[in-house]
Amino acid sequence: MLKREKLALVRAHYPTAITTADAVERFVDMVEEDFDLEARYIMLADSICADDVNTIQYPTAASEFLGPFKMGGLDGFPFTGLTGMNAFAHHVPDKGAVFVYYGPHIGISAKGRVGEINRIGMADASGCCGAAKGALGKLLDGKIEHGHVTDLDYQMNTIEQILLAGEARIRAAAIPLKEATEVIYEAIDRRIEQLVAATDYPCRYVFLMGAILINSDPDVGSFSATRKFVVIDKKKGERTDLLGRFFA
Repeated sequence: MLKREKLALVRAHYPTAITTADAVERFVDMVEEDFDLEARYIMLADSICADDVNTIQYPTAASEFLGPFKMGGLDGFPFTGLTGMNAFAHHVPDKGAVFVYYGPHIGISAKGRVGEINRIGMADASGCCGAAKGALGKLLDGKIEHGHVTDLDYQMNTIEQILLAGEARIRAAAIPLKEATEVIYEAIDRRIEQLVAATDYPCRYVFLMGAILINSDPDVGSFSATRKFVVIDKKKGERTDLLGRFFA
């Protein structure tokens, strides 16, 4: 499958999506050109799903950064919390920077099926994100109890509670799983902003990139639909939106 065919497949649902490799390369080019920063001095933390497909499809270009520090659990929610954010923030080199990439993921198979991918060595398609699909199934069946969060399945219960809060819009959506993924993205984004606000970074720049991460079959790869890209200048106390520049 040609690259343009792969992009067409994904952009049917996410019009701004680009390959994850291209997303990393654009970021590297921008920070070098606009901020005089080399990738090898940037500490990367990601808050993406622990699903093995995200390790398999992790872009090789990301190896230019330090890290990554893994903040995410099921569907990318930053379960390592404030302790995790503080930990990696203090691993950044002198005169370096912090880059946080975060968001939930969703599958789109080579046949265009949302919420599914064909994994290596498996004859049948499997869910992606499986946790989001499981929580969605419980939501639509009316089986999520408000406030029910257990020690035994804390992460899954948290995802269920996030979806329960967005139940009306999810039920009204043409593709409930896609809308559920948007609800989860918004919850992740809010939590990342809370953690960033509560963290003291020993560097000047903190870059935040929020996205929907899209997985597909092994011969198609992964894609990133970027929703937010900002830089916080700790020295000047300024926050700048870089999204337009990223897509330019």
